[in-house]
Amino acid sequence: MEGFHFLQALFILTLASSLAYASDPSPLQDFCVAINDPNDAVFVNGKVCKGAKLATADDFFFSGLNIGKITSNSVGSSVTPVNVAQISGLNTLGISLARIDYAANGGLNPPHTHPRATEILVVLEGTLYVGFVTSNPDNRVIAKVLNKGDVFVFPVGLVHFQFNPGKSKAVAIAALSSQDPGVITIANAVFGSDPSINPDVLSKAFKLDKSMVKSLQSKF
Repeated sequence: MEGFHFLQALFILTLASSLAYASDPSPLQDFCVAINDPNDAVFVNGKVCKGAKLATADDFFFSGLNIGKITSNSVGSSVTPVNVAQISGLNTLGISLARIDYAANGGLNPPHTHPRATEILVVLEGTLYVGFVTSNPDNRVIAKVLNKGDVFVFPVGLVHFQFNPGKSKAVAIAALSSQDPGVITIANAVFGSDPSINPDVLSKAFKLDKSMVKSLQSKF
């Protein structure tokens, strides 16, 4: 009977660990600095890596998150990513960062998802209204107003957003559980796909007149 209980507990722990797995695979070496030249290199985690003895400090370095970006665009926000594309030494390490700048009076990081990462966001400056939407069938909005120093988590794969309701700019830093979390901005993907999705599909899905669908497609 004790053996049965042990096997039962082992099964439960194994199942829990598999369900909790939500980041990139663990590396099997200290690091694997990504390079674009495939000659005489090793392919690991979607990137070609140079020899460990050729790695330098610059392979693990990025400068510039102290510099804000211009937010005078259609949504009033700008993202500065720091993933494996910017720091080649992040390859296989399963983490990345981003700085987000939000314009005053309505700067928005539009509803989007990260298909490969959970995100944790800390507000460095200003005020943000943030939230995410749970899966079907509930589609419940879980949202909160954040101030300087506040932290909020967006679970992997769920649609989420950030909005600046304040009269001054806002700045936040996001950490993500993937070297390359990916991003799918909902409106861009749906109305700005190339080639365009058949308007009949979107008209029925969003309960919109087809002319309205075509108008929205023309804006993305």
